[in-house]
Amino acid sequence: MRSAKPLKREATPFPNDLPALTSVRFALAMGVVLFHYQLQWSWDAMASTGVLDRAGLGVDAFFILSGFVLTHAYRQALVERRLNYRRFLTARFARVYPAHIAVLGFVLVMVGAGTLIGAEFDRRLYNPLGLLTTVLLVHAWLPETVVAEWNGPSWSLSAEWFAYLAFPAFAWIGLVLARRPWILLALSALVFLALDLIYQAVFGDLVVHAQLNMGVLRIIPEFLYGIGLYRLGQRMRLTRRQAIGAAWLSAIILLLLMHFKADERIVVAAAGPLVLSLALLSKSGADRAVARPSMLAAGEASYALYLVHMPILIGWKGVNSALTQRPSAYVLAWWEVSCLLMLTLVAAFAVHVFVERPARTWIRRGADRLLPVTGAKAITGSGSQPPDV
Repeated sequence: MRSAKPLKREATPFPNDLPALTSVRFALAMGVVLFHYQLQWSWDAMASTGVLDRAGLGVDAFFILSGFVLTHAYRQALVERRLNYRRFLTARFARVYPAHIAVLGFVLVMVGAGTLIGAEFDRRLYNPLGLLTTVLLVHAWLPETVVAEWNGPSWSLSAEWFAYLAFPAFAWIGLVLARRPWILLALSALVFLALDLIYQAVFGDLVVHAQLNMGVLRIIPEFLYGIGLYRLGQRMRLTRRQAIGAAWLSAIILLLLMHFKADERIVVAAAGPLVLSLALLSKSGADRAVARPSMLAAGEASYALYLVHMPILIGWKGVNSALTQRPSAYVLAWWEVSCLLMLTLVAAFAVHVFVERPARTWIRRGADRLLPVTGAKAITGSGSQPPDV
């Protein structure tokens, strides 16, 4: 990063905490949950609204959010060129792996139990090589030659892990273009368009549909988009009323695009202004409504919610199929959807409270002992966001 000119100061810095970006995580994760649920119930949601279908793009919003939040959390360390890469990766490992391994362990037990009782499921989806690539979080890096469906949503963790490993490169680009955020945003758009054209030419599909099949391509421009939005936000100052208006406007536009089934690439692009406007609420002192303790707690548990919802859904249908002798592809009744949602929320908060949070603390404390912070290589500057990063 040495060729980048350091920023002397932030003209209008963001505050240390950006609670709206924590709170919105729950809405994004719940959108992904409902996207998967609507594929299992009888109501044709698409006939009425495209909101649930487009809610699956919450994953892309998470990618944008990651670029934004990590740039914020490590902003001072990056400017002063004292990012400790080993400690950075340790923090990322502590953030991602405990819940990932815990949920993967649950799936392993579930598959083992299903095999013992002779439950109906496609055993080819749960193979040893797929398990290995899922544990290592590399299953979304290459063309899908090995089926790795142990926990479908974990493909996005694989993409995130790639972005974490490449963070110094992303951060360097962000520093070089920090005073020219519009160029940075244009670059992210060009990369997105190029990857979309390449993906269509090679795989015959949009890049926003990439998951296990080179899903890593999806995060590259979106992570960069988040960095560009952060650099743009550094140079913006809104009044309290303007910030609230911008947040409402960006949310309404995004929901309208989703409702009217706009091109998925346009929906992804529209998620960026929402992320920026929510951060600007804090910058303008207008974030009280989105900083309630219950909203923050829900946002902090969103990662666990995202991870547990598919294994619980598959397990529920498997058990009911075995008990009722129905095929596992049966359509969910409304009461089942309600029960599933409650069970999933309880499980998510349990994983967050009893696995994710204590394991993250334990790993980071271990890193403090093994990799002590020095004056030259602090892991973060002031104002990191431990719950989110």
